[in-house]
Amino acid sequence: MPHITLPDGVPGIRSLVLFRPDTGKPLYELAQVLLRDTPPGGTLQPAERELIAAYVSHENACEFCGSSHAAAARFLFGQDAALVNAVLTDYTTAPISDKLRALLPIADATRANARTVTHDLVQTACAAGATDADIHDTVLTAATFSMFNRYVDGLATIIPDDPTAYEAMGERMGTLGYQLPKTPEASVLDGSDMVPS
Repeated sequence: MPHITLPDGVPGIRSLVLFRPDTGKPLYELAQVLLRDTPPGGTLQPAERELIAAYVSHENACEFCGSSHAAAARFLFGQDAALVNAVLTDYTTAPISDKLRALLPIADATRANARTVTHDLVQTACAAGATDADIHDTVLTAATFSMFNRYVDGLATIIPDDPTAYEAMGERMGTLGYQLPKTPEASVLDGSDMVPS
């Protein structure tokens, strides 16, 4: 049960954004930029960006964010969707690029204790093909999603009872990106508005 009064039936960060749209709007805008936009010099595709968000959330034991962003990554990877579970199980043996395999330790170090992101980790990622923009976005995504995870779990937002609910969320996020929901009644519950997790 949430620690504060939130819109009925709305899970995760969506309920918090409806509670405080003024703070929710910049959070959603940041999610859109981080997970969908490719900056100059960036090489990470949206599926890889979602996978980093899912990995960080999974490692932070945030069920809602981990499950919803894993679903978005699966949707975006399409026929390669199985690699998402492989990464969440053990990224060191997952069938991913050397670049992504080198970026995930940077994301993990940022998540756990950002001071443990070392020059060696960064150099390994560069040697595997990561650009400065990729490293920047990996660190910012890990930091942002650690905050999102704590926001969602710190207020005890509700988690869907039906695991298949995440598939629909993932498809919507993968298709529409991140848009601010209007109201619980105006499409958030029926899924026609896109919202981040």
